[in-house]
Order: sequence, then C-alpha cells, then structure tokens
Amino acid sequence: VAGSLGAALVAMVATLSRDRPKYADHDALHARVLPAARELADRLLTLADEDAAAYAGYGAALKLPRETPAEEDTRAAAVREAALAATLSPLGTVEASRDVAMLAESLAGRSNRNASSDLEVAALLAVAACRAAEANVRINLPSLGDDGKGAELGDRAAAVAAEVERLAALTREVVRGGEP
Repeated sequence: VAGSLGAALVAMVATLSRDRPKYADHDALHARVLPAARELADRLLTLADEDAAAYAGYGAALKLPRETPAEEDTRAAAVREAALAATLSPLGTVEASRDVAMLAESLAGRSNRNASSDLEVAALLAVAACRAAEANVRINLPSLGDDGKGAELGDRAAAVAAEVERLAALTREVVRGGEP
C-alpha cells in the first residue's frame, strides 16, 4: 500500500509537469511516466491483496492435521507450497517498488520543481514498501524446504532492495539540489 501511494505521487508529479512550457523538453517523459505510475499504483494494491491471501493460505496450511504420518506429509507439502506463494507475492512487491523508484528518479530534475519533494517522498515510500516486502520474503524462506531456492529468492530480493535504495538516494540528491 505504501508503494502504491508512492506510485500515485509519481503520477501526480507527472500530471503537474505535463504541457507546461518550462518543462516542455521532458513532455515525452511525463507522457510515458504518467500511465506507468498509475498502472504501478493499481498493481501494488493488487499485490497487497495477493500477499494477504497468500498469508491466509500459509496460516491454513499450518493448521492442517498432523496426527498420522500421511497427514504430516500432506501438511508439510501444503506448508511448502503456501510458503512459496507467501514468498513470491512480496517478491513481486519488491520488484514493483523498484519500478516506482525508477520512475521517481526519472522525473527528478525533469519535472515541476514545485512538486519535487513529492518525488523524494515517493522514493522513500518505495524504499519502505520494498524493505517491508523483503522482510516478508526472508521470513518465509526457511519454510520453503529448499535451501537453494531460498537463497536464490533471498539474494534476488536483496539485490533489488539495494537498487531501490540507490535510486532513492539519487532522487533525494537531485531534489535537494544536486545534479541529475
């Protein structure tokens, strides 16, 4: 939800920058960013719903009976399957947060200066959404039952999170007066 708010701020800045003579050199960028940011805002809300559903599925799998060896096997398989869904959903949020940070950074210094702080806020929200989702990825990795897959997904989430931090720092630098 935080990432969705960040994407909405990016869309707002693009809207406030379009068709303004002062920013005419960047009209094509604004025209491209606006629909992309709106789509990301919607996608991040959908991912939040998917994450909640995945968590519910994981909770249901944990409640399965395990009185017999067959029940234990069934439960273990269900937990592994639900843990994968509960990992992939927030991983989608990690990656969508990177897209929000990329869009915010692309507008920094190329959009309405009166709304530039909103780009910094959007980048901060992207970092918050990314780091929160990364934490949800990591907490589920031990339940996957596959150390190799867990390491791969954890490394992927960490790499994307580092990229989000880098993009947010660039955005902050430009907004606060640095060069793009």
